[in-house]
Amino acid sequence: MRTRAVKGFCGCIVFLFLVQVSRTAEVPSVNLALQFLPVQKDVEYESPAVEQEAKCRLKVERSGKSSGWVVIGPAGQILRRYVDTNGDNVVDQWRYYSQGLEIYRDIDSDFNKKVDQSRWLNTGGSRWGLDTNEDGRIDAWKVLSAEEATQLAVRSLVVGDHQMLQVLLINQSDVRKLGIDATYSQKLLAAVSNSADKLRTVIARSRIITPKTKWMRFDSLMPNVIPADNGKATSDLTVYENVMAIVETSGEQGLIQIGEMVRVGVVWKLTQIPRPLKGNSIVVESGLLMQPIIAKPTLPINAGIVSPEAQRLLEQLQTLDRNSPGPTTSRVDLARYTSQRSELLKKLITISKTDEERYQWTRQMVDGLVSAVQSGGYLEGLERLKSIEVQVRRASPRSPLVAYVSYRRLLAEYNLEIQTADVGKHQKVQQQWLQGLEEFVKSFPAGEDIPDALFQLATNEEFRSNNRTARHWYGQLTSRHSDTSAGLQAIGALRRLDLKGQLITLSGPGLNGEMIDIHRLRGRVVLVCFWATWCKPCTEDIPQLRALYEQYYDRGFEIIGVNLDATIDPIRPYLSRHRVRWPQIYQPGGLASPLAQTFGIISLPTMFLTAPDGKVISHNTSVVDLKTRLPEQLKK
Repeated sequence: MRTRAVKGFCGCIVFLFLVQVSRTAEVPSVNLALQFLPVQKDVEYESPAVEQEAKCRLKVERSGKSSGWVVIGPAGQILRRYVDTNGDNVVDQWRYYSQGLEIYRDIDSDFNKKVDQSRWLNTGGSRWGLDTNEDGRIDAWKVLSAEEATQLAVRSLVVGDHQMLQVLLINQSDVRKLGIDATYSQKLLAAVSNSADKLRTVIARSRIITPKTKWMRFDSLMPNVIPADNGKATSDLTVYENVMAIVETSGEQGLIQIGEMVRVGVVWKLTQIPRPLKGNSIVVESGLLMQPIIAKPTLPINAGIVSPEAQRLLEQLQTLDRNSPGPTTSRVDLARYTSQRSELLKKLITISKTDEERYQWTRQMVDGLVSAVQSGGYLEGLERLKSIEVQVRRASPRSPLVAYVSYRRLLAEYNLEIQTADVGKHQKVQQQWLQGLEEFVKSFPAGEDIPDALFQLATNEEFRSNNRTARHWYGQLTSRHSDTSAGLQAIGALRRLDLKGQLITLSGPGLNGEMIDIHRLRGRVVLVCFWATWCKPCTEDIPQLRALYEQYYDRGFEIIGVNLDATIDPIRPYLSRHRVRWPQIYQPGGLASPLAQTFGIISLPTMFLTAPDGKVISHNTSVVDLKTRLPEQLKK
């Protein structure tokens, strides 16, 4: 039997195999045991060469009701394990190994001699698929990471399998489970409708995708949390805004735009059809869920009786907003929509009778223009923002509106320039941005956006290793705005920058509810690592950290991980996949969690190294530093 095309008989064949062995003293056939193949085709598992099969052996296992066969390889490593878990003398789990680790498992959970579940484990991944009709295809995912979802999306393009893609796309059940607002639900479902036709079109137009194309890695910034009170859903939404899959075809790399992804339980779903990009230029697009909410036309406070002309303009605004752009809207349509909306708001400003009315309508117009400019869909909006800023300064130079418009013009200008400038000019754009922030802080000391501007200045200087200047701006925040979120973050950042030579207090709940306290590790050299599953540099550091941990643990080295994921769901599968054994603290809140705020964590990974006496050696350790510092400290 070379394949599992007749999957329904696999359990029976192994059962007969076991009965024959129990009745005779003959050594069972290793060759037969090695011929069982995974139901799913994309599994890379270890198999001995034909000439090595004679050096393999079979071993029977029994534990309570469970029993089965283990195939042992030439080097003593486990290659296969066939298990009867319920004691009915029929195999119901087929387990496949690589380098001694189980990386894939087929499961017959209803014990009808047909596989209905497939799991990827350890270095094989973390996904868990359900085959409800037992036809060998995954019908739904019980667990699926964002990275693996993009890997499967690329595979669906390579093999032209729309059914594989369909299972990855958000559906009606998902939007109901998340409680997504009806307006957003309709647009999301429309974007993934007719997936078979859209997939064929994408493949036909692509020059990147060939049968030799391979998924290389997942690429995105950190995930975002959209709170329930935002109005887009009845529950918090965890969303990746603009995901890319990096692929390779015959040695050449390319990009597949996956777009926006949303987490449904412990499964990540796509909200649009993947699209290969031309060249290596990344297109920054906001998905539907991450698009800023454009303020609905609302009457200013104390507006009084609405005139017929104002009522007519409001009705036009409401009609326009009901047909607001979606994630697939062209730039031309977005520009037209934004321009029309701005003109209507401009007319409302003109006919306003009070400063309060003009103030409210102007803010709404500015917010809409900034959103359109930052999305890259309305480049002309920046000139309109500059024009509004000049008009407001002339009309009411002391109005809070001047600071409001000025800061948003500054943000829009920076975002647009960083998107359109060549990489070689990014440093110059960054410097101009910082100069603009300093001028803003000096010009509008009482502006409502001052805390955010000060925080931008402080963090940018810290990233550039200008800690003295960073301390200055953090100090401004703590002295003048300590009651704001930025002020609290600044207090933590100053504490972190001054950690060297100080005793550190750090404790929190572990993944199983146990309390982890660094004080209990006095006498050991301890690395405290703030990290997250979505952090690519964190993942890149793990092999080296694991090697150091295994080398020096017995000599007095310990690591405490502090995870900053938004939820606990992806952490355990990630730790299992990357074979991480050191203890982990987890508190909800991500970068706003208690420990993250206590130390003002602004980037990941952030690592502290402490000496055996509990004092901090370094508040900003890298893996390269650790390789030098660790042996020195352990000698002491």
